[in-house]
Formats: sequence, structure tokens, C-alpha cells
Amino acid sequence: MERYSAESSRSRIRHHRVATLLIFGVASALFGCRTVSPQKTIKLPVSHSIESDQLLIMSDMRLGRDHPLVTDLISLRKQVADTLNLPLNGRQVVVYLFGNETQYRQYISAAYPELPHRRAYFVGTPERLAVYTFWGERIQEDLRHEFTHGLLHASLKSVPLWLDEGIAEYFEVIGPVAGGVNSGYASDLTQAVSNGWRPDMQRLEQLVEVAHMQRTDYQESWGWVHFMLNSSPDSRQLLLDYVQDLRADPDPGPLSVRLAGELPLYDERFLGYLTALDIMPAVATASDDFASQ
Repeated sequence: MERYSAESSRSRIRHHRVATLLIFGVASALFGCRTVSPQKTIKLPVSHSIESDQLLIMSDMRLGRDHPLVTDLISLRKQVADTLNLPLNGRQVVVYLFGNETQYRQYISAAYPELPHRRAYFVGTPERLAVYTFWGERIQEDLRHEFTHGLLHASLKSVPLWLDEGIAEYFEVIGPVAGGVNSGYASDLTQAVSNGWRPDMQRLEQLVEVAHMQRTDYQESWGWVHFMLNSSPDSRQLLLDYVQDLRADPDPGPLSVRLAGELPLYDERFLGYLTALDIMPAVATASDDFASQ
């Protein structure tokens, strides 16, 4: 599925990865329509398990608790909680890690035939928060993104689509602390601004289906989250307050309305922030070593 025409080399790699699809609410209808459970023919990977608080990894391969992939997800949970002031006692997120791509695709095709081919999915229902993926070169990047979705939906009543994706993209960037710069996104956004593009949070807030999100929408969503969490104490507090409201209210109103009322000229400030982001040092966004460990 082509997202947009002008892509950097970094964007092309990401484009082939995944545009995360969250199924929440709709999933119950999918389960209701199924007459034959796919698990009867295509088994989930459950031979081995590792559990740590909210994280449960199920796989057909044995992973030690000290494996870098496991320790990274455990650290990510604390990063998300500390950054967004979320509790560490939310619902458990189950990661189903298939040994290879073929097994993964067979299961996804049987369980969710409506879904396009992607490397990883987060599927949230009232009964279960689950991540599905396979062992591959981009596994760390994929799991950080999808596990972040799971952590958000473990603690919040709901999350606007653009914010859900923006936060997942924010924490997808690997590093000892949250807030690393996705250099590909920063460069592409800066180039778009020079070509006349202007950010529009209100437009993002109208997007309710992942299929309607373009590549630039993911980039802009990431940019807004990065801007609000890092540009000033006022912008950071606005986002943190909004996230706290989502813990109790599934529809606390548009975030753009709060920004307009409390952060004058926020869109112009965002444009200036993007320019500064583009000259910040790059941060690694994936580790290919995980696939060989």
C-alpha cells in the first residue's frame, strides 16, 4: 500500500514495516463472525514464556530473562510510565513472538483475514491486549512500537488515533531515555515545510481509521508528541494533563482546543521546533543484532 511518493531511504524502510493497526471494539465483531477458531489449525507460539509485571512474552523459542530484547521491553515499560505519569499496574500485554515470518503470516491470515500484510500488529479487545510479530531484523523496533500501544490501552479509557500512533512512534526510537530524535522523520517534516506544507492537529484529530492515515500523518503525529513533551514545561504539562484525563474519560475533547487556549501561536512554535529537531544528533532506531542473538 503506497503511502506517499517522496520518501527518504529511512522512510522506505519504515514504509515496508508497518502502519500499525489497532483493533479496539471492532475486534469483538470479528470474533463473533468467525465459525472456526484459527488456533485449531494455526497454533499460537506458547512453548516458552517470560513474564515480568505487565509483560508476558509467549514464543516457540527459549529466551532468557536477560536477553536484550526482554530487558529492553521491561525498560520501555518504565520509560512510558515515567514519561506520561501512567501507573505500572495496568492490564497485562501479551506478546506472541513467532519463530519465523511464515508461521506469523499464516496465523494472522487465518485469525484476521481482513488485515493487510504487516510485520507486527497490536490487537486490543476488552478480554486481551495482544501483540503479534515474528523474529526478524526489525523486531526491536516493531515490538517497542506495538508494546507502547498495549501499555497505553492498558491504562487509558481510549486514545485518539493520531495520539496513539504519535506516542508509539515517540517510544519506538531506541535509547536509554525517552525522546530520541527520529532523524528520518525530522528531515522529511522539515523538507515538507520548505515545500509549503503546514501542520494541522485539527485535521489529524478527524482521522479515526488507521487505513486513512498516510505516511506524513505518522510523521506529523510523532512531531506533535515530541514537541509537546520536549519544547517547554507548559506544552509538556498540557499533554500530561490530557493523558491523565484519558484515564477516566474516553472523550475529553480535542487536544487542539486546549493548545489554542493555553499555548498561543502553538502551530508557529511547532514549525520552529521542527527546524531545530532536524539539526539534532541522530539516534539509532533499530538494532539488527537482536535477530542473531
